[in-house]
Amino acid sequence: MRLPTILGLIMLTTTIAACGQNRSTSTTYSANPASGNSDERELNDPERSTLWDIFDRSTAEQTTNVNRYLWAASLDILNFLPVQEVDPFTGVIVTGYGTPPGGGRSYRATVHISDPALAARSLSVALQSNGGAPVSAATTRAVEDAILSRARQLRIADNKF
Repeated sequence: MRLPTILGLIMLTTTIAACGQNRSTSTTYSANPASGNSDERELNDPERSTLWDIFDRSTAEQTTNVNRYLWAASLDILNFLPVQEVDPFTGVIVTGYGTPPGGGRSYRATVHISDPALAARSLSVALQSNGGAPVSAATTRAVEDAILSRARQLRIADNKF
C-alpha cells in the first residue's frame, strides 16, 4: 500500500517538473528547420500570447480619462431624462425616454465622452425618438452645444480657466 503511494508521488512530481520552463536556454521554433531563419520565433518572446494572458488583470479593461466638466454638464442638461446606465470609466451615459420641458415628443439619449479635453471632439450624443421618427441633426447638435456651453460655465465657475 505504501509503494503505490510513493510511486504516484514520484510520477506526479516528475510530471509537474516537466511542465516548467527552462529560461536559461534560448529555445527557438522553426516551421522548417532546413530553411534557416525565415519562420523562426522565440518561445520566450514577451510579445507572444499564451492561455495565461486571459488572467492578466493589467489588460482586463480599457479605461478612458473622462472630462469631469463634460460629464457633469451632460447629467445637468439631460436631467429631465431618467438615467439608466452610467459608466464613468468608459465615459458612457445611457438614459431612458423622457419629454423635454416644453416639448411634446419623448427622447432618449446616449452620451459618450471619449477624451479628457474640453472640446467638441470629446463629446458624442445620440438621440432616439420614442415614436420611431428620425431625430434631426439640428436637434442633436443643439443638445451637444448646450452640453458644451454648460461644461465651459462649470469650468469658469471652478476658477481653473
